[in-house]
Amino acid sequence: MSWSYDRATDYLDAAREMADSGRPTLARLLAEEAADRTPNPNEAARILAEFAGHSLRQES
Repeated sequence: MSWSYDRATDYLDAAREMADSGRPTLARLLAEEAADRTPNPNEAARILAEFAGHSLRQES
C-alpha cells in the first residue's frame, strides 16, 4: 500500500496499520505526527493516548 501523508488522518491511519502489524515504535512516531497536525488540542491528546508511551522523537 502506498501512503500519501498530507493530513493528520493519513498519519493516524498509518499509525494504526503499524500498530496492527506489530511495529509499536513506528506507530507512536506516526501518531505524534498526527497529533502535531491536529488543530484541536483535545483530539491531539486523544490520539497520543491511543498510542501510549513517551515521545520517541530526537530533538535537534
